[in-house]
Amino acid sequence: MSHFPENRPRRLRRTATLRRMVRETALAVDNLVYPIFVRHGEGVREPISAMPDQFRYSPDTAVTCCRQAADLGIPAVILFGIPENKDASGSEGWSSQSVVCRAVENIKRALPDLCVITDVCLCEYTEHGHCGVVRSPDGDIGEIDNDATLPLLAREALSHVRAGADMVAPSDMMDGRVGAIRRALDANGFSHIPIMAYSAKHASAFYGPFREAAGSAPRFGDRRSYQMDPANRREALREMRLDCEEGADILMVKPALPCLDLIRDAAGRFDLPIAAYNVSGEYAMIKAAAERGWLDEKAAAMESLLAIRRAGATLILTYWAIQAARWLRENC
Repeated sequence: MSHFPENRPRRLRRTATLRRMVRETALAVDNLVYPIFVRHGEGVREPISAMPDQFRYSPDTAVTCCRQAADLGIPAVILFGIPENKDASGSEGWSSQSVVCRAVENIKRALPDLCVITDVCLCEYTEHGHCGVVRSPDGDIGEIDNDATLPLLAREALSHVRAGADMVAPSDMMDGRVGAIRRALDANGFSHIPIMAYSAKHASAFYGPFREAAGSAPRFGDRRSYQMDPANRREALREMRLDCEEGADILMVKPALPCLDLIRDAAGRFDLPIAAYNVSGEYAMIKAAAERGWLDEKAAAMESLLAIRRAGATLILTYWAIQAARWLRENC
């Protein structure tokens, strides 16, 4: 039997204060990680056409960007490198003189308390744009040599950590790469460095703007042979479990909004923090709609981030991190 009088609405009116008091999910600045693109040069702050209000930075200007993030309370950034030269093995990716290593050194010197994470992958550094070494036995162009890729990824991670990175994030989706990186770090005295694994990274249509920003689109074929089929939920959970067993410290789901169910599954199943990447296409489509007056950018962006948090993500990698931190501060 209802306890409500017939003439009283069932949905009680709430003041702004009461709404905050009974809110089930909270989004905080501490949940945000800001992705930054770094390229060679000095004094560079180059706009990215497909990602309004995002830029490519040189190692010196990346410090300015990171200081802005730190001043807003954002605890971490993740760096993506854009090399000067590319080759078949992505050698600049694992060079101690890479643009990422230079940026890490600069940022940690200026902002020692900021957590600097580095993306570990070959796609930005290879001339073919794939995430692993490509072999072509009998002319079969496009076959990825998984096992030949693992030592290169381990070298890349090790070079970043030696430069001062606080965490590495392998995004390549090669089988066994978390274990290979963990062994390399441990053997070189870096057992304390955590690994944030891109564990359920799907072959998604939402990566287009990123590939323009990083110049990492594959020259032939696609990445469906090693990135995940968005249709497969159980396979995604199996991949996350395998990364746990290999030594991952944080599991990531990518992209975020089409995978809220997987974020929820992962948060309930694994005893590790769950990260989610609010990717470039998710960012760009709201930006485009807002520019046309079809959406309120702040409302749509914050609702999206809150949904990712509600699904169970502890960390959210998002290009809105700077603006979201400001919006959160305004609402305090």
